[in-house]
Amino acid sequence: MARSEPLPSTVLVTGGAGFLGGHTCVELLDHGYEVIVVDNYSNSTPQALTRAERIAGRYFGAVYELDIRDQRALSAVFDRHALDAVVHCAGVRAVGASTRMPVEYYDVNVGGTTSLLRTMHEHGVHRLVYSSSCSVYGDAGPGPLDEATPARPTTPYAASKWACEQILADVCRRRPEYTVLSLRYSSPAGAHPSGLLGPEPLGDPHDLMPYLAQVAVGRRERLQVFGGDYPTPDGTAIRDYLHVMDTVEAHRVALDHLADSPGMHVYNLGVGRGSSVLEVVAAFADVCGRTIPYEIVPRRPGDVAELVADASAVARDWGWRPTHDLADMCQDVWRFEHLNPHGRAGAARGPDSKR
Repeated sequence: MARSEPLPSTVLVTGGAGFLGGHTCVELLDHGYEVIVVDNYSNSTPQALTRAERIAGRYFGAVYELDIRDQRALSAVFDRHALDAVVHCAGVRAVGASTRMPVEYYDVNVGGTTSLLRTMHEHGVHRLVYSSSCSVYGDAGPGPLDEATPARPTTPYAASKWACEQILADVCRRRPEYTVLSLRYSSPAGAHPSGLLGPEPLGDPHDLMPYLAQVAVGRRERLQVFGGDYPTPDGTAIRDYLHVMDTVEAHRVALDHLADSPGMHVYNLGVGRGSSVLEVVAAFADVCGRTIPYEIVPRRPGDVAELVADASAVARDWGWRPTHDLADMCQDVWRFEHLNPHGRAGAARGPDSKR
């Protein structure tokens, strides 16, 4: 039964300076939310937040540099602001790196989530949008996979996301005042259409499109394609690529539905169609007008052949559907790369407004 609670107006975004978090902040600012941000800048910079404000034409309510595992520091943020809900984007998400550093991934992703939950409970904040991942399905076979597909995570990253979902679901079962909407998406890609905000990884890119962009502008010699012997039409892995602007729109729409019913609810996000690595390479080459050199290298541990989401449930329940395609993602990433040719260092020298 629907609850007659007011919609959130002041929202905490964890990991708000990251790729997904930064775009989420723009989306929320654009729609009138008071946005409070926490981020430890482990794979981001404050520059992203300056640019988010520039795009939206509004300032954040406040920005705090902290690790959400530091419960004392996080509690001080809750003390200072009357928060209505939390959008939880903070965490580490490189699939390959998680197989080399499993303990760190559980510590950051699971430990950060439990610290956040404890702080929320102590301050009477019970509504959460959780940024999850379709990687929890793991090696479930060809898609599209719906929310009833059993979880079979194949990497510590995916397992940490699944562990967080189990914790959130158990909290909701035992504490009826909680509402959690967990959004599972496969591969967010693209950039803000302004070209001011996009993927700026520290070190080697872990995602395909920023890697492609760096190869296209000559910052890297060639793309490494992990695995050419998967049981797919061209031998490379297939993923459901979702434009980051669609992804964060769904996070904002989720805030509108936190009052629908209590408990834990899980939704897939995606376009429902997969693209192989080589198909993305070809699409990016079409957009930038350049040949993208690549080499096939061995598979990464834990990678699966195909991961495609069935997002019909969110379309049915919320009327939400993505509006961007693969070409849009490539065009926006290419625009961002052109406007930021030197990466983070170049962005730091850019003509950004001061707080």
